[in-house]
Amino acid sequence: MKKVFFSALTAALAVTLLIGSPAVADTKNNADTYRLLNLFGDVFERVRAEYVEEVSDEELIEAAITGMLTSLDPHSSYLNAKNFKDMQVQTSGKFGGLGIEVTMENGLVKVVSPIDDTPASRGGIKPGDFITHLDGKPVLGLTLGEAVELMRGKVGSDIKLTIKRENTAAFDVTITRAVIPLRTVRSRVEGNIAYVRISSFSQPTTDGLKKAMAKLKTELGDKFKGVVLDLRNNPGGLLDQAVGVSDAFLEQGEIVSTRTREKEQHQRFNARPGDLADGKPIVVLINGGSASASEIVAGALQDQKRAIILGTKSFGKGSVQTIMPLGRHGAMRLTTARYYTPSGRSIQAVGIDPDIAVEQVRVERVSNGQRRRESDLRGALQNEGEGNGNDQPAQTEERQDFQLQRALDLLRGVSLFNQLLKG
Repeated sequence: MKKVFFSALTAALAVTLLIGSPAVADTKNNADTYRLLNLFGDVFERVRAEYVEEVSDEELIEAAITGMLTSLDPHSSYLNAKNFKDMQVQTSGKFGGLGIEVTMENGLVKVVSPIDDTPASRGGIKPGDFITHLDGKPVLGLTLGEAVELMRGKVGSDIKLTIKRENTAAFDVTITRAVIPLRTVRSRVEGNIAYVRISSFSQPTTDGLKKAMAKLKTELGDKFKGVVLDLRNNPGGLLDQAVGVSDAFLEQGEIVSTRTREKEQHQRFNARPGDLADGKPIVVLINGGSASASEIVAGALQDQKRAIILGTKSFGKGSVQTIMPLGRHGAMRLTTARYYTPSGRSIQAVGIDPDIAVEQVRVERVSNGQRRRESDLRGALQNEGEGNGNDQPAQTEERQDFQLQRALDLLRGVSLFNQLLKG
């Protein structure tokens, strides 16, 4: 019976591999392929029959597929049904959940921030709250990922959170899960500069960027001097979103090209008219954690002379993965192309070099001690203008983000220089 089973398995694998392949016409290649598939069948049968512990056929086949794909490159992989579903959640930009950004502290889930207009914010969850129990079960002992997985669930279902808040006895809050949009774009005003951070590239990213820029430009008005686009530690995501973000700041020209084994399948993506920054200078922040889609954006804006790239060399992932569903068994992620910047650069294993290299360092204020000034001298002449020169500027919180500070200084310098040229 086993012989029949494995003969059928081998035949099925052979048909799968050979249909539509140029090797069908090559008898020698066919014979080699069948021989190797028979070898696979023999190994499969021995493991199944003689391994020290019983292993299911499904586990063995999935492990074999995983080994085949991961041996190709670091980014090809097999996704079982659960992992495939999780990946779809990450890229779709929506999931059933509570709407809180969390971290782990002392074994408990700590709320970083509730997302506006979500069940968590409406339920009164506050930054700094600790979640100690989920549906009466302790959080202690769970990983952050496990806790997040428990908080996600079917839209419309309830979950009871036990909250410990500073100076308050623990209390329970029941929250109804809803569709939560993943927030990949965050923004704020930095003086007269629009700061936009993109943490990943999922389906809502381009629309999120457009909304953020519209809000920032309205807030800044005529004071708007430039944009800092922060792509640090952004691992990438969807190719079409990287194209969309690049296009948002380019009026014309190529954004990226992808090249496969077959020339007729090569693709080029070009920008359309319209610049969200209205021609104002742009600085893009990158570092070693900026990969894939982040590098597409940085490479496009760099090659098209639209932005100054500041920071450290990027990760260097210049390949494209295609998700191929496998029915109820999940999907496979297969590397199918390399991408190239507008100048024809492949950054695979090389990365994007910043135009201005700036390492992230910690900045501390240097104390100069007590120093005497002209205004401190006995009998010093008073300034004829307003005030007597003793007014000190308000002390602001020292910036810890050295790279961002350099980007802001650069944009302000460019703006000042342009104003001087205009006279």
